[in-house]
Amino acid sequence: MRRLAVAGLASALAGSLAAAPAVPHFVDETDAAGLQSRFDGDWEYMVGGGVAALDCDGSGLPSLFVAGGANRSKFYRNRSARGGALRLVAERSGLELTSTLGAYPVDLDGDGQLDLVVLRVGETVLMRGLGDCRFERANERWAFQGGNEWTTAFSAAWLDGDARPTLAFGTYIDRGRQEFPWGSCTDNMLVRPARGADGALRFEPPQPLRPGFCALGMLFSDWNRSGRPALRITNDREYYKGGQEQLWRIAADAEPRLYGPADGWRPLQVWGMGIASTPLDDSPYPAYFLTSMADNKLQALAGDATKPAYQDIAFARGVTAHRPYAGGDVHPSTAWHAQFADVNNDGRPDLFVVKGNIGQMPDFAMLDPSNLLLGTPEGRFVEAGDAAGLRNYQRGRGGLLVDLNGDGLLDAIIVNRWDRAKLWRNVGAGTAQAPAPMGHWLAVQLRQGGGNRHAVGAWLEVEAQGRVQQIEQVVGGGHASGTLGTLHVGLGDAAKARLRVRWPGNRWGSDEGVGPWFEVDADRMVIVDREKGLVPWPQP
Repeated sequence: MRRLAVAGLASALAGSLAAAPAVPHFVDETDAAGLQSRFDGDWEYMVGGGVAALDCDGSGLPSLFVAGGANRSKFYRNRSARGGALRLVAERSGLELTSTLGAYPVDLDGDGQLDLVVLRVGETVLMRGLGDCRFERANERWAFQGGNEWTTAFSAAWLDGDARPTLAFGTYIDRGRQEFPWGSCTDNMLVRPARGADGALRFEPPQPLRPGFCALGMLFSDWNRSGRPALRITNDREYYKGGQEQLWRIAADAEPRLYGPADGWRPLQVWGMGIASTPLDDSPYPAYFLTSMADNKLQALAGDATKPAYQDIAFARGVTAHRPYAGGDVHPSTAWHAQFADVNNDGRPDLFVVKGNIGQMPDFAMLDPSNLLLGTPEGRFVEAGDAAGLRNYQRGRGGLLVDLNGDGLLDAIIVNRWDRAKLWRNVGAGTAQAPAPMGHWLAVQLRQGGGNRHAVGAWLEVEAQGRVQQIEQVVGGGHASGTLGTLHVGLGDAAKARLRVRWPGNRWGSDEGVGPWFEVDADRMVIVDREKGLVPWPQP
């Protein structure tokens, strides 16, 4: 069956001048690795179900936080051998919380330790990283008001050179309106850093972002490469009245303002669940993939970057993913988490989309496998989920592509509603017994002084095989799932590459804030430090 699926993928590109993309092989290691998490719960847990990946012990390997919904969330220390089988060990870390929907790692206080923003039904909790994968509640320490909402989305940015981050939270439905929730979307919240004389991190009271339209995904992203990120929000049309997708202009010294028709913004209504971004082709400007029920959207600028006028290119690029590709169910799909990443290391972005029925909705597919859409040289994407071994029929929600064993191949995790989370190891062109690489790669960490240690808002540029890849360092996006720390770059056949960083605040076309080019050998992790330059990662 696997050979037939691979042959089918190749035939999908028959007649093309370019070869079909190489299909990576994924092996289910859920049980062997020790992943034992379920996302359970009824009404308030029909959304969420996220996972966060973060290196909290300096090993270079990310550990995992997995939301549990009505169950307690779990933390798994990553004990995988480099290049070997995946091994996760559940440990007490301080992150054992109830009513969790998802989480995002971010260094909020600039101490060099990643913290964790935990989204919940009820109070949102900021968990301060103490080192060695230990965490403590910090709401009171940082004067953060966590509220009592159904909080479903998050993003963070350092605005206009601020030493402290601005936080954005998306909320969903009025929890007291369960019997008739339509039209009950609650306000999203913007939380700015307080400007105290002592420089310690404290937050101001939340500022409502009105109107709120039931946000399920949000992302601070520099859509026009101006050096100032804007806040893009994807909203669930099932429950709002008169709503649409949103783009907020947010500056450190001004009131938030929605982009509207006078700015070039074009109204769009989807069952917005998640969001992912990447530049396509040779454009410096990111395109945005929006997950939904039925057809998904891929939004790219319709003209230049003077105004946020977007057009949908999902059909042209082959990423509508509107029906299941396997299982025989002909009903429309339901998509949640999305992430662009290079799973076969050919130097082109691929797209991972987590799928799953909301519960028992008969008008939508019950057998709805997640998608692995491989990028082609022509700029289109082709389905490879079945051929890669990622076909699954649970009710997927959040997920991640992340390298858990340091072999340069991105592994996959999916959190499922009413079922166990699933974990797949990427063995490249090989097998579980004999993994094989699929192309060269780099894993790059960005560092700088000040409060924004991970250079959130920077752009990494990597030149190889005659083209330049661009990756934005962001916190947020997806569906209740995020990672921060290492940017993965596939290099194809290139054994060497050049890289540089456009540090936060750089405006496209300007040399201000642009670091020098560094030449690096492939197949390794490196650090780019704003002051020290290229720093090799300490070998384990």
